[in-house]
Amino acid sequence: MSPPSAWSHRGHDGEYEDLLGLWADLESALAVLLSAPLQVQHFADKVRQLDRWLQDLMAHDTDAGLYLMFQLASTSTVGYSTSHALVCSTLCHVLAQELQLGQPERDSLVHAALTMNIGMTTLQDELAQQREKPSAAQQNAIRAHAENGRDLLERLRVQDELWLRVVQLHHTHPPPPGNALSAQAPQERLVRILSTIDRYAAMISPRQSRAGRSITESVRAIFSRSTEATDEVNRALVRALGLCPPGVFVRLDNGDTALVLRRGHDTNHPIVASLLDRGGKNYPKPSIYDTMGGKPRIESSLPRAAVLLKLDHRTMVRLGLYAAQRSLELIKPHPIAAFP
Repeated sequence: MSPPSAWSHRGHDGEYEDLLGLWADLESALAVLLSAPLQVQHFADKVRQLDRWLQDLMAHDTDAGLYLMFQLASTSTVGYSTSHALVCSTLCHVLAQELQLGQPERDSLVHAALTMNIGMTTLQDELAQQREKPSAAQQNAIRAHAENGRDLLERLRVQDELWLRVVQLHHTHPPPPGNALSAQAPQERLVRILSTIDRYAAMISPRQSRAGRSITESVRAIFSRSTEATDEVNRALVRALGLCPPGVFVRLDNGDTALVLRRGHDTNHPIVASLLDRGGKNYPKPSIYDTMGGKPRIESSLPRAAVLLKLDHRTMVRLGLYAAQRSLELIKPHPIAAFP
């Protein structure tokens, strides 16, 4: 479970091969940690090690990290608990920067996100695979998992009280709105952030009982039941990610189906790769558009289940890098030349 000590210097292709492999390794290491925590020596140190690994990967290329994370969230049902934890911790990391949280709070938030469902890891994986509603016994376990998670973390000698409290309270109803997020106690502030991200990530992730929602449907659903204080978190989430983050499929106003590769100069006007025409036929080579130019325009995001297309993620991440390098040369609204 060793994080990367250095990046490859074999050029962008080799470097991004490494990046994709390292994200997969991070998920695998987290799965080991969550599936058998009592067999892990120095558990809290291992969580901090994975957090440093996550920070290194996001610092290297945030957009590539978001792309891989959203693709993971929208396609994975095997090992759902680990996938969900990785999505939530990544989003907490991004949101902590947007909200300018202090380092101790940021660390407690991300560590809580990595471990918030440790009291029901196996059950969460089972629930993602089953089509029927949870049984009475499963419902009881779901209700108890936050308290059980805290108890287990204490057995594992986690001593950060804020981390423990956020895990314990992440499914509680937030207090009525009033104070700004910055004026709330750290515990309340972090619980609000994590509970919002937890719901958002759950909505976009598929289960056997339902397909994942589109990103815009998920944002709209969260906003529709938000209090004023939670809206502050939602607004920060949209500012940081955009309405259509990297890794999300979108419908363009010319009828094409495209994939968001990277955030643009304006996060609500990302760089996209057009993959399918309005009839659903694959383009031989994708064309890249900076939607900041207004044409083509994004009409809506699409749930992953609506797009029957197998992606080569290595190619897509390289294509995103190519788009970022060329975006300053765009003469809008024309596409960048098709990917070589």
